[in-house]
Amino acid sequence: MLKKRIIPCLDIKDGATVKGVNFEDLKSAGDPVELAKKYEQEGADELVFLDITATIEDRKTFVELVKDIAKELSIPFTVGGGISSVEDVRNLLEAGADKISINSSAVKNPGLISDLAQEFGSQCVVVAIDTRLVGDKDLVHIKGGREATALLTMEWAQEAAALGAGEILLTSMDGDGTKNGFDIRITKLVSENISIPVIASGGAGTIDDFVKVFNETKATGGLAASIFHFNEIGIQDLKQQLKTQKIEVR
Repeated sequence: MLKKRIIPCLDIKDGATVKGVNFEDLKSAGDPVELAKKYEQEGADELVFLDITATIEDRKTFVELVKDIAKELSIPFTVGGGISSVEDVRNLLEAGADKISINSSAVKNPGLISDLAQEFGSQCVVVAIDTRLVGDKDLVHIKGGREATALLTMEWAQEAAALGAGEILLTSMDGDGTKNGFDIRITKLVSENISIPVIASGGAGTIDDFVKVFNETKATGGLAASIFHFNEIGIQDLKQQLKTQKIEVR
């Protein structure tokens, strides 16, 4: 049984940390380097950095900012945003990333997952899936959630795993920023039907939300942003509460 991971996420726009609701109405949430330091000290298991407008603005991730953050960290560090080639990944790993996250580029070119897994190992490749319920279908969205695809979330997660992804970062766009709890239904569906770890993302508002997602799904990680950025929940408090609920954490 994999121990559960608590993972803060830095959504980056124009070099600053931001947070919105349902991927919209972005507000400033602080300096990314300072936040990274804070999470390292508080006992986060990993840190995720997502340059959320890199794909839309058709540019690469802020490599210098990645370097500055990586200097502060000893925990695993995942970086995503605007990654579309082996060369992009090499640059980010050299800047201090441990893993990379791909979304739009993987949907457009699924072979990229295999290329990266072959070059750097599956453990380095996180496929991020932004999912939203459209009618009665869970559809994959790309370009920072702006564009729906015809891909079914469950099938795409299975394909990504088969192509060599090491884990799935599954974000419920309907839950994102709402603090109404993780989307148990889609997290359960995906985590029970693929063989690689799934990180639940979107909707965390309380400690109970983490208890629920770990007890009711096979997610191995819980990712959140605003509740950590704005000190609504302390990572140590969260871990302590999970332990009292007999949930094994790192």
